[in-house]
Amino acid sequence: MTVELQARPASVAVWRRVWGAAARVRWFVTTLMGDRAYDTYVAHCRAQHPDAPVPTERQFWRDRMADQDRNPGARCC
Repeated sequence: MTVELQARPASVAVWRRVWGAAARVRWFVTTLMGDRAYDTYVAHCRAQHPDAPVPTERQFWRDRMADQDRNPGARCC
C-alpha cells in the first residue's frame, strides 16, 4: 500500500508537466499562426485608445489581409 501512495504523486507530477508542456506548445503554435492576433489587437486598442471603437473580428481580418496584399514583404506565399 505504501508503494501505491508513493507512485501516485509522482505520476500526477509527471502528468502536470506533460499538460504544462502541451499548453506551452499550443500557445506557441496558435501565436505563430496568428490565431491570437485579434485578441492582441483588441487589448492594444483598449489600452492605447480607450475611447475609439474596436473593429469587429471580421473587419480586423479583412484589413489585415488587405494590408498584406498591399505590402507583401518577405513571406512565402
